[in-house]
Order: sequence, then C-alpha cells, then structure tokens
Amino acid sequence: MPLGSFLATARTDGRDWLVEADEPLAGLQLRSGGELPGIVATPALLELVRKARRYGFKLARAIHAQDDREQITAWVEVDPEESGEGCTIGIANWQTAPLAREEVGAAEERRAAIERHVAELSARLGPDQEVISVDCDCAELADTAARLREGLGRRWTDLVEVEGNGEHRQPLHWRLLDGARVTIAGSQRHWKAVLLPLGRPEPGQAGFDLLFVADEPPADEVLPAADGGSGFNAGMGREIAPVLRQPIARIIANAETIRTQLAGPLAEEYSNYAADIASAGEHLLALLDDLADLEVVEADDFSAAPDKIDLADVARRAAGILGARARERGIEIDAPKEGESVPAIGEFRRVLQILLNLLGNALRYAPEGSQVWLRAEAEGGRARIVVADQGQGLSAEEQAKAFEKFERLGRSGDGGSGLGLYISRRLARAMNGELTVDSAPGQGARFMLDLPTFDERRTKPR
Repeated sequence: MPLGSFLATARTDGRDWLVEADEPLAGLQLRSGGELPGIVATPALLELVRKARRYGFKLARAIHAQDDREQITAWVEVDPEESGEGCTIGIANWQTAPLAREEVGAAEERRAAIERHVAELSARLGPDQEVISVDCDCAELADTAARLREGLGRRWTDLVEVEGNGEHRQPLHWRLLDGARVTIAGSQRHWKAVLLPLGRPEPGQAGFDLLFVADEPPADEVLPAADGGSGFNAGMGREIAPVLRQPIARIIANAETIRTQLAGPLAEEYSNYAADIASAGEHLLALLDDLADLEVVEADDFSAAPDKIDLADVARRAAGILGARARERGIEIDAPKEGESVPAIGEFRRVLQILLNLLGNALRYAPEGSQVWLRAEAEGGRARIVVADQGQGLSAEEQAKAFEKFERLGRSGDGGSGLGLYISRRLARAMNGELTVDSAPGQGARFMLDLPTFDERRTKPR
C-alpha cells in the first residue's frame, strides 16, 4: 500500500520506542500509559514491530487493542529499515467501538481474579509503587521476597530486575509495567509482573497489588501417585491443587479472551460456549482452593499472623473485588466510606478471604436489585465487621448447621463446595476471633466477624 494511502504513519527506533506518530495512534499511545517518545504501549503493535525488526522483513496484519474508552481494530503494516535500527509503520482502516463501563469493570475483575489465582508472590504497593507489604510461599521467589521486604518504602522496580527497565525514562507508568518481564535469579521459569490498580476514579490512587506470575509450573511439580491411604484432602490440598491451578487458570483466561471477542469477531453461540467454559473453570479453581485451605486450617500447627489491620479498609477492598459481580445482578454493595477506620488484629489476607466468602454468598443468594451491607464497628473491646443481605434468611436449624463441613443448606447448582463457611470460622478462631450468624426466614442474614481490636496507646491487642 503506498505511503499516502495510510490514515496515519509512525516510526520506531532500535529500542522499539515510538519516536514519531500521527493521530490516532499518538493518542492511543498516551491513553495506554506510554509517552512520545517512549516504548510502544500497545501490546499487539509492539509484538508486530519486534518481529519485523528481528526478522528483517515487512509484516502486515489486523491488530486489536483497547484503552479505557474504546475497542480498536486497525490494519497495520510494519516495514523494517535496512539498518535494522527501527521500523516505519502505516495504519489503515482504523475502527473504534465504545466500551460499556459495566463490561470493562467485569472484564477487569475477572482478569484480576485469574491472575491472583496463579500468582506465586503478591505485594501491596502504595500510589508511587513503593513496597508496603509482601506475601510469598514460593521457594524460587524467597530471595526476591526478602529483597522486597528489606526495601519497604522503595519502588519495587528498584529491587527487581525488570526487562528493559534501564532503557526507559523513569519512573515508568504502571500500565507499561503491567505484564513486564522480570528476571528471577536461579529460576528456569519465565516470569511476568502484574499490576492491579486500586482506587477510583483514578486507577492507582489507592496503590496497587503487585503479582509475580510464571508462564510454567514448577519443574518438580508432578501429580502424586495414589497410595490408597493418604486421604483425598491431603493429596488434593498439598500436591494436586498447585499443579492444576495454573493450567485451569490459563484455560479460563483463554476462554475469556474468546468470550469478549478480543481476538476477533465471533458468532454469539461460540461466545456463549466460551463463557460456559470460563464459568466451569472458575468453579473448579474455587473448589481446588477450598480443598487446599481445608487441609491448612485442619493442620495441628496452623496459626495466623497477628497483623495490625483496618477492618473498614479490608471491607472496602472486598467490595471492590466483587463489585462487578454485584453489578451483573443489579445489587448495590454499601461498604464503609473512605475515612472510616476500625483497627483490629488479624492476618490481612485471611480476613480478606473470610469477607470475600461472606460477601460472595450474600451476592449469590440475595435477590436481584437488592442491597448488601458491610458495616465495620468497634464495641466492647472487639472489632466487628457485619455482612448483611436481603435474602430469604436462615431458620434456626439452618443457622445451627451453617458452619458444618460440606453443608450447603440444601442449595444446589451454584458450584459451591459447602466448605467456605467452615473454613472461614476456622480462620476466624485461629485469629482469636469468632464468626457467627443472626437470621430469620424472610429477613435476610447477618454474618458477623469479630476480632481483637488494637489500641495504639497500648502495646498488645485487647
């Protein structure tokens, strides 16, 4: 296609930086978190540029991209310069379609859930990507986790080797670091960093969740041989679950890509098939997690870390994680407002796990168009979070059985294992807390998590 036939042209250099670009590509580059000049910020275009420069011949194809406002398709031709130092880009047939906010939010939440399932290191970052806390049980990442913990308060990119980080203007926008390759000394696996922004209306204003995800499972993880006497829970929780989690999560991710038609237009029935596959995979992942957690909480030596936490903040995070699911059913989550704070003593990730279970149950069984409330309060030397819904409620007999193992209160077909409340109560008691329910038929249910509170003027929890 002659150069003058293109809607827009652009040029990259030997680092795959976009050094010149016409509109609308220039606008997409900036909205995607990139700069001019700066590394190409559209993943599909960056891949095409890298291949053309590496192999030294012209490539042309349709690409798909999106920013926070639009879904974009365009015909792109990339012609490498003879010197091998860059490429000329021509763009034609640029088409856009607005993204529905509900669809964007739901896709973001599903993607975040998948990445959290397969992550082997997670860290909480502040608004400037400074490290606040680190959680890691992976032996391959032990040194990296230790380095991050020693560097609390510093930007994580100063503590981890990020591919190409030194070539770019600092600090890098978080969108360019999301998906960036990281080098882990001593590991044969390929790792990427995932950044999940927290806070609204500006993503990241409340910080980020940083996840390290490997492309491959650990080399020494194999399915355990059946010995006939080890028990189902032990084999599943300790050995089988980690092996299965990553491939199942990748099936879900691929199904979501097909369902949302990010890889191209698709007949509706096939998109629906992909949605069914993703849903089934999510149920299976949840079951694996429940079985793994069951083994952990029933171990004789199980204990929880006595961290200082803010129950109101944890409640807001749980509401944010499940916000898309609530919107799909027209349910309003009334969470603690910004500025509300209820100090408590408990392990942050375990408290969040409990609240996600309670809130997930409330959203599953509350009627469409109703409300679910999360209330954080301190009373009598204890901190409490209440999750209340407008569902059918529970009888006295159902309340007595609610926290029993594999008890599903007669409900079927929702993909639950009947372990969530049992595990949640075990976790609560391991943190010197308690989980109870107050309900009546036709009047909804109130699940209450009580934990020790913390007085900053004292040196120990009450």
